[in-house]
Amino acid sequence: MSLKIDDEGDRILADRTAGIETRAILSNDNVGKSDPISAKVIPAQNPAQASSGADTLVKTRTDLSEAQRSRGIMQARLQDATNDLQQLRLQSATDRKRLGELNTEKATLAIRIKDRDEELKGKAKLLENIHDETVSLTLQLNMAEDRAQKLKKENEELVERWMKRMGKEADAMNEASKFH
Repeated sequence: MSLKIDDEGDRILADRTAGIETRAILSNDNVGKSDPISAKVIPAQNPAQASSGADTLVKTRTDLSEAQRSRGIMQARLQDATNDLQQLRLQSATDRKRLGELNTEKATLAIRIKDRDEELKGKAKLLENIHDETVSLTLQLNMAEDRAQKLKKENEELVERWMKRMGKEADAMNEASKFH
């Protein structure tokens, strides 16, 4: 159910008119004689009925004036509530949009963190493999150096034995050539 608010100028005019009429009725001592409307509405049969009819008219006009004033206040409150509702709806829409953006950003960051964690795990595994390979190559290098050292020593011994043998053969040839 929607309420339509009349033109503000019409409402103010109706409030003023009702107030003026009420004050005019209350200020006049002889209501029936000075008010042509009440004379038409309430036919004067006897003075008690005329006074009662005038009182009823005054009360009705006062009630009307109060109802108009109350209506104006309620319309103002309705307009304020409508404006507040409109602002809250806009704020809610803005908040929903911002919440959606933040949720999207959160999901994106979660994916990026997961990717970064996987990348770091891969790099850690690669580093471990490189370390293992370095240890293995260092061990192989040490073994190769030990073998080279051993072969060098063996070669020196062979050269020394060969030199001794050649020296003996040369001495033997020299001895054999002296006698001849």
